Amino acid sequence: MTHSVVVGGAGFVGRRFVKYFLEKKNKVIVVDNIAKYTGGIHPKKWPMYNPFDYKNFRFIKKDCRKWFLNNKDNDFDYVLHLAAVVGGRNVIEKNPLLVADDLSIDSHYWQWAVIAKPKKTLCFSSSACYPISLQKKESYRLLKENDVDFNSVIRAPDLSYGWSKLTCEYLARIAYEKHNLKSICYRPFSGYGEDQDLAYPFPSICKRIINNQNSKILKVWGSGRQMRDFIHIDDCVSAVIKTMDKINNGDALNLSTGKLTSFIDFTKIACKIIGFNPKVVGVKKNPEGVFARGGDTTKQKKLGIRHKISLEEGIKRSFKYFLNKKELNGGLSWN
Repeated sequence: MTHSVVVGGAGFVGRRFVKYFLEKKNKVIVVDNIAKYTGGIHPKKWPMYNPFDYKNFRFIKKDCRKWFLNNKDNDFDYVLHLAAVVGGRNVIEKNPLLVADDLSIDSHYWQWAVIAKPKKTLCFSSSACYPISLQKKESYRLLKENDVDFNSVIRAPDLSYGWSKLTCEYLARIAYEKHNLKSICYRPFSGYGEDQDLAYPFPSICKRIINNQNSKILKVWGSGRQMRDFIHIDDCVSAVIKTMDKINNGDALNLSTGKLTSFIDFTKIACKIIGFNPKVVGVKKNPEGVFARGGDTTKQKKLGIRHKISLEEGIKRSFKYFLNKKELNGGLSWN
């Protein structure tokens, strides 16, 4: 039986991968302390399925750094390293030292990996590791994996969260060069899905739209003209499963669509789906991050990745999810 560990597996991304590995009959261990600003949910309350329905599931509620100290077995096949403090743009900008705790988490992980020697690490980095100089209004373009080059000048990433992810990738590279530890580093862009924490813009905006169908004005954070590359979590999972055994030296791979959408346009698209046409305005006092962050898909395509879920389809799925969970103040005029 394949033995998989998902560190930070109670969060939005981890829950999807846990289900995949459980259905593949893997023995799955989730290590997560359900800390604030992680989006973690206790497995007994996971919204889309109950992992305890699977006999091959085990949950350990503990800070992964403490778990590493007493679990140095060498029989782990895949370890998904997802443990991180994130908390959305508000936390990243307003509490950067809290996010800097990710440096400690990553350091402990790779030190543990040297001893435990997992056969493969799936390391989840972030598009925040890319140079912000390539994401400004006057100079933005789609970001390529080789825009981060550890053998050249490292340009400033996005605040402490970006630095922590950049450092984690560097440690993955060292782990391969010095200890032959196999890994791949994924750089998700603006991932979204039905059960994502409301600290993130996609679910928050979708829910706001449904609950304010009679409003003439809808507000979004920042100028609203900032653009992101929205990719559905199911497409992320499919891409990871397809590529997780194709790269071993710690190299990075984008998880992106290559399509940029502003928050104003995203909101208008979502409103149109339910026949709602408000004026969408930005609230500049709220954080907005970089102007444009989108990922080049050339490397993904070479590895056989083709994303299937359009932004419109993803929005419809989120609307249906909120309706089924009865989390709306009003009903849907669309079906």
